[in-house]
Amino acid sequence: MSKKVIYSGIQPTGVMTIGNYVGAIDNWLKLQEEHSCIFSVVDLHSLTVRQDPDSLRERAYSFMAQYLALGIDPDKSIVYIQSQVPEHTQLTWILNCFTYIGEMERMTQFKEKSQKNAANVNMGLLDYPVLMAADILLYRTQLVPIGIDQKQHVEIARDIAIRFNNIYGDTFTIPEPFIPQAGAKIYSLQDPTAKMSKSETNPNASVQIIDPPDVILKKIKRAVTDSENIIAYCEGKHGINNLLTIYSVFSGVSVDDAVKQFEGKGYGQFKVAVAESIIEKLRPVQDKYHRLMQDKSYLNDIARKGRERAQSIAAATVEEVYRKVGLVV
Repeated sequence: MSKKVIYSGIQPTGVMTIGNYVGAIDNWLKLQEEHSCIFSVVDLHSLTVRQDPDSLRERAYSFMAQYLALGIDPDKSIVYIQSQVPEHTQLTWILNCFTYIGEMERMTQFKEKSQKNAANVNMGLLDYPVLMAADILLYRTQLVPIGIDQKQHVEIARDIAIRFNNIYGDTFTIPEPFIPQAGAKIYSLQDPTAKMSKSETNPNASVQIIDPPDVILKKIKRAVTDSENIIAYCEGKHGINNLLTIYSVFSGVSVDDAVKQFEGKGYGQFKVAVAESIIEKLRPVQDKYHRLMQDKSYLNDIARKGRERAQSIAAATVEEVYRKVGLVV
């Protein structure tokens, strides 16, 4: 039985957090053992918001290094930088011509980001889902790992693909959303009712994969809890519940056992243990990350090989699409 094709990517904006690690990367590591996986640093998507060029370029390298340090294997999976494969933008233009403005205006993310960035509501922000559809459809993707909040993007990719196929015949594989079995969800350290986000503006709200140990300790010590000073997992105790979840994920101790372990102890002592569990789990990841970031030639080589493998698939798709719509190839 042939392996199913999976496509996923993360924007090199903000910072990769322990929330990304638990919610996305950990699933990627399992998927790459059983499927044909394509993982991208989707830097083109970052341009909907103004970026400092040097910082964006450096973050592309950083995210590539983080992928590798966390265990993404370039021999098992295709790992590449989106902007290095021009077929993404080539296919986006074709798909634009099969997408309706009303569909884009109804997208939840467009509405939310338009409100947050009222001074820069650009065409890229409106067109973001079509570029995402091109990302997916270029590679005959069958499964797209997503969270519930991203399901709308896969649905619009499906709609565009079906619309094209109905006109020109069987061309695109119709992707299916793949929502991994629910695991731990990590929340903001400063607002534990909101998901930990890599675009969070408050630096104390998230723990980065590459934060130094002393920074991790400070952030965890500043994490919002409550005044009860009782370590228990209870409804409404969002702050301590979040820390218990983090401790469980990074120490391997169940939440119930963690509650027993820290019975009668205060938040201060518990927060230090939470920080130490993160620091210890991330130590080999950070060691590898720093080695990789000192070897840009190696990262460029991995990116080049990934680009060549991705482009060999993407170019065939674009050529087929060009022929079907009547362009000279």
